Amino acid sequence: MGTSHIEFLVEERSMEAFLTPLLRRCLPAGCTFQIHAHQGKQALLRKLENRLKGYASFLPQDHRIVVVVDMDKDECDQLKSRLEEACTHAELQSKQAAGSPQWQVATRIAIEELEAWYFGDWQAVCRAFPRVSKTIPKGKRYRKPDAIQGGTWEAFERVLKQAGYCKQGLPKVQTATAMGQHMEPAENRSPSFQVFWQAVTEALA
Repeated sequence: MGTSHIEFLVEERSMEAFLTPLLRRCLPAGCTFQIHAHQGKQALLRKLENRLKGYASFLPQDHRIVVVVDMDKDECDQLKSRLEEACTHAELQSKQAAGSPQWQVATRIAIEELEAWYFGDWQAVCRAFPRVSKTIPKGKRYRKPDAIQGGTWEAFERVLKQAGYCKQGLPKVQTATAMGQHMEPAENRSPSFQVFWQAVTEALA
């Protein structure tokens, strides 16, 4: 039985702003969602175990939880272990631990941050920001969205500025909303986005 509701725990407003229009477009009519944004990554990590324990006391069988954090400069394996430990301590079955569709929580990491997912669907970027060059993904520097050096936030801001956008700096929330309105999940080349989206689609199956 597919899920009827998904709770998303995210680290900040920009991820909430991105996911809200994306999920409204892509989730089936019978599935609802709620997104809980925190005051940064550390705030989410600090509160995660207790929050999951709260869910464990009432989570319906057909509800799912998806936790999303940016990798930033952390070691991916260590960060993943911390997220999984929170699930274990809350006595909720994580997707990784279950090894089957019968999970309650999926822990997902954006590598290295949300803006890498934008680079993964450059056609969506061009729809949101029509003056941006369509050839950006062909450049060696941007060919692999999850391996962009020097920070994907900074790289995305630099590309937009070159096209005449965000001259006062990247407005992260407004940009996230625009990208959520245009992104097509199946077209995204970011591996970490695809891992995230696979959890969502498995929950719906």
